Amino acid sequence: MDAAEARVHQARVPPNPTLSLEAENAFGSSPFSGYDKAETTLSFSQDLELWGRRSARVGAARADAATASLRRDQATVEAAARLALVYAEAEAAQRRYDLAEEALAVTIADARAALILVEEGREPMLRGIQGETEAAAARAARDEAGAERDAAFARLTAVAMSITPLTSIETSLIDRTPTSAETPASATPQVRVAEAERAAAESRIAVERVRAAPDVTASVGVRRYEAEDATALTFGLSLPLPLFDRNRGNIEAAQADFRAASARLMSARQDAEADRNAAQARLRASASRVSAADAGVTAGEEAYRLSRIGFEAGRISQLELRSSRAALISARNAAVDARLARVRAEIDLARLQGRAAFGTSQ
Repeated sequence: MDAAEARVHQARVPPNPTLSLEAENAFGSSPFSGYDKAETTLSFSQDLELWGRRSARVGAARADAATASLRRDQATVEAAARLALVYAEAEAAQRRYDLAEEALAVTIADARAALILVEEGREPMLRGIQGETEAAAARAARDEAGAERDAAFARLTAVAMSITPLTSIETSLIDRTPTSAETPASATPQVRVAEAERAAAESRIAVERVRAAPDVTASVGVRRYEAEDATALTFGLSLPLPLFDRNRGNIEAAQADFRAASARLMSARQDAEADRNAAQARLRASASRVSAADAGVTAGEEAYRLSRIGFEAGRISQLELRSSRAALISARNAAVDARLARVRAEIDLARLQGRAAFGTSQ
């Protein structure tokens, strides 16, 4: 953006004048063998920049600056979306680790209960071995979840450009309800950038058309006549004759660029409408998925509670207890996945609408 603004400033600057010094009829053959009959001219010339040359140049630079400004805004939105996503992934990884620790504690408790039944002779020795195996698998799952959590926080530290490593989440994002705003597809960052690029391409056509006009240069000077010991003023105008080069190639190229920019704008509008509708549909579906996952967790917790009571009472087998425990662990992880999917859907929709997800500042 700074570079674009600098180009606008430079476009306003007029061309430099030209100062020239010429000597004629000097140091030649007789009667011009010396400098006594020389004619010396000191002149000052300036390009007049007629035909709207400077205004066209400034207009093109301003159009490019407007495009750069919109691209900067789009990059800000993209950065906010990436930060929000990495933050949510780190929170989800932390929650999966906590669930893995809970699952390990529950598995160990079930294994101890199974060992008590084995000691009482109500279950075969095989059930105790199976319980210990399940506890070992739960420990491995907990360690794997811990590694994923550490990696997620390392990514969050890098994306947030934090000096100190981030190791915890203070404010939950995956539990927040999306605050989506209805935004016309024509107002999306992609469309605005495409519109600005089209306007910039149109301004370059005007620049190339002005360049087809001749450059008019005015000059004024002083001429010294050594032989007469006199001086006189000189005036002049100069311009090239547009007999061969009328800049037609560059004009046609600029017009082709404009047609291409118009096509990109049309495509961006169509893609924006389709992407926005798809993102809104994913967000609605993710909200339903979260509700279903929460209901599954509630049902799984109740089923496991009843299974544990029945197991301790000897009315159900260890296999049934293991099945209800696995279902509960799966339901809790599914609830985390559903919330993370909802966050991703909200981030995608917010990015398409040119805003920060969940109403956070950019």
